[in-house]
Amino acid sequence: MKKKELSKEEEKIWFNILNNLSIIYSQEVFKENFSNIGKPYKVEKGIFFILVENDFIKRKMYNIYLKKIEEISRKYTNKRISFKFTTYEELKDLEKKCNIQHEKEKYEKILDFNSFNNFNLDPYYSFDNFVEGESNLFAFKMAKKIAELEEDVKINPLYIFGSVGLGKTHLLHSIGNYIFKKKPHKKILYVKADIFVEEFTNQLRSEKIEYFKNKYRNIDILLVDDIQMMSEAKRTQVEFFKLFDFLKLNKKQIVITSDKSVSELNNIMERLTNRFEAGLIVDIKKPDSKHCLDILKKKILSLKNQENKFKKEILEFISYHFCDNIREMEGALLRILNYSQIYNLEINLKNTIESLNPILKNKNIISKDKFVLDKIKKTISEFYNISSDDLKNKKRHNKYTLPRHIFIYLMKSCHNISFRKISFFLNRKYSTILKAFKKIEREIKNNDDLKKSIDIILKKINNY
Repeated sequence: MKKKELSKEEEKIWFNILNNLSIIYSQEVFKENFSNIGKPYKVEKGIFFILVENDFIKRKMYNIYLKKIEEISRKYTNKRISFKFTTYEELKDLEKKCNIQHEKEKYEKILDFNSFNNFNLDPYYSFDNFVEGESNLFAFKMAKKIAELEEDVKINPLYIFGSVGLGKTHLLHSIGNYIFKKKPHKKILYVKADIFVEEFTNQLRSEKIEYFKNKYRNIDILLVDDIQMMSEAKRTQVEFFKLFDFLKLNKKQIVITSDKSVSELNNIMERLTNRFEAGLIVDIKKPDSKHCLDILKKKILSLKNQENKFKKEILEFISYHFCDNIREMEGALLRILNYSQIYNLEINLKNTIESLNPILKNKNIISKDKFVLDKIKKTISEFYNISSDDLKNKKRHNKYTLPRHIFIYLMKSCHNISFRKISFFLNRKYSTILKAFKKIEREIKNNDDLKKSIDIILKKINNY
């Protein structure tokens, strides 16, 4: 096929698009996805035809980057332009199969974005980068079992529920990507429930409902995200009920997620919820602090060459404030990294708090000293089997005074928090705090048991 020369204007548009993409995305992302893409090899009727290496890159272009490319293009031209991606193999096959007269027709047919092949999957999400923990282990194991598509697995549907940002969407995409990799002939479709509602409504209005039905019935695996967003859409629910029964009858796999358990779904038809309950229901709970730290560490590893930039206290600070929402937690990590790079700052606790201030207005952000205090207070309370409030009470029994004095000693000796601040935290006189510190400082030199206890507490704090 003869390559058509681009006009100067067309070359400039494409150059500006690539230049903008290189600024928007990290060096690694740009290199992986765009470095091997050359100029469009032809432009016809406002369509830029672009060659990519393989199907995987092609899918990524449509599913992830196309909207951004179109958005950038609008900055540099008033003309309406669109983009078509095809692989080298597709182009080679086209040249073999098509004669000159029918080339354009066949070519555009190949390049036409076919929704049956557009699985809507984000290739970033996989089982490999999903961090398992006590809070999500059962859901993870069941999702992976579903993805194997073994005939003896009779779980349909799989219903995964949990609060926002805990990994439900990650598991859905992981299922789809795993199946696509292992069994590429399978037709997979990921859809958010609100998009399903919108699509059904639009097709109903335009009298293309048969196209809609064919699209959703001609698949092997249906992945529906946020089913609660289908509430009150009665006509859509009726259609989804029919689709559900059709797919299940034909032994097609269905996986559904929601931020509510089935019993908590409001304004969803009972016959639909009955279908959900007939499958397997698994939940994802909020992760504990250790699990959150594991997630952050894995995220840092994925960023490459950033492993040594985040000290443990930074990760603990992020975990402390964002552990309820993994998506927000990972976003906070990236914000800190970008903030430090833009302003050429060290990633320390002071700069971390400064960078996160705008997004922590509603989270009651704590100071560095308060953060350290809470960590030490929790560790000492657990070690001596007392409550955190016991450290602040004024009881003089040794069960409470010794832990309190150790708490004061560690705050000052290990973190250099001023006696005045410690007195404020504990609601004690300055002189009382100073006296308690000197008492432990003196006794630790001669009391091996006390020294041993403090060493154990310090070790626990460092592993907190």
